[in-house]
Amino acid sequence: MKQEKEITIYDIAEKLGVSPATVSRALNNNQSISAATRKKINALAEKLGYRHNPFASNLRQQKTHTIGVILHELNSYFITSVLAGIEKIATEAGYNLIIVHSAESPELEAANANNLFHKRVDGVIASLSFDTKDLEHFKQFQNKKIPVVFFDRVFENSDTTKVIINNFQAGYNATSHLIGQGCKRIAIITSSLNRNVYAERTRGYKQALHDKHIKYDEKLVIIEGIKEEDALKAASRILAMKHLPDGIFITNDFCAAIVMQALKDAGIRLPQDIAIVGFNNDLIGKVVSPKLTTINYPGFEMGQVAARTLINHLKGLWDMNLTTTVVVNSELIVRDSSVKKGHK
Repeated sequence: MKQEKEITIYDIAEKLGVSPATVSRALNNNQSISAATRKKINALAEKLGYRHNPFASNLRQQKTHTIGVILHELNSYFITSVLAGIEKIATEAGYNLIIVHSAESPELEAANANNLFHKRVDGVIASLSFDTKDLEHFKQFQNKKIPVVFFDRVFENSDTTKVIINNFQAGYNATSHLIGQGCKRIAIITSSLNRNVYAERTRGYKQALHDKHIKYDEKLVIIEGIKEEDALKAASRILAMKHLPDGIFITNDFCAAIVMQALKDAGIRLPQDIAIVGFNNDLIGKVVSPKLTTINYPGFEMGQVAARTLINHLKGLWDMNLTTTVVVNSELIVRDSSVKKGHK
């Protein structure tokens, strides 16, 4: 079937014997065109099925009113919360989103960044993949003065604009809570230390042990991925220990839920034998038994802050380069998985 030709302002101009500029102004309700002419042009446009092309007009203004969002995954409550926060602020400000997904691949992340660049996005919001080693693929944006805001997984020591929580303090608080419950042999199940979030949470864990005069034991540090099979591997490594830990800080709630079930299946009582603290405040923490103590990681707020920072910069309301790091508050939420009898 032959595709119907898209009606343009040139078609309308030709039929009415006026200039394309007159048609354009009339369709944009420009008062320099008489009311009668505007009415005539709009009536014909409607009759012919003319559709306004905002992308073309935006390109003429060198703006697409589009923001690119690069995510490292799509299947976590935290990421969907961040995305909801970004979308709320972007929609209110009249921006569209193009969402791309690196699937934890640095190569796909670089390809996605290149794709967004050629789609002429006005700005980018990004969270890095596990193994991203540098920000070379974001330099093309910098060279064209296209702003980029990083969130969650970032290079903390770079001069880029980033929105994070204090992962060190959160890890410190989680571990201190377990120590306060009487735990003396505390393991940590974490992920790639190449990424700031896991490296900083682990650093907080170590510092809390040090401050409470508990000897750090590298055999109690388990580094795995964040998929179900990774969590099951971590649980197996815990169960294979000659001396089981009496507390575990797990830096991801989904992994914590898998580990908890594996420990319970092996006859371990939670929290009597092993107290557990997770991280993220995912919904799963409220339905597992016992309910999971966790660190609240406010994804929706983080998404809002990242989007607002970028859009205010685009609108000239704020120079985001003046404050390159924005820290969003997080807090420990105590539930049954970590509270040992005789302790609060």
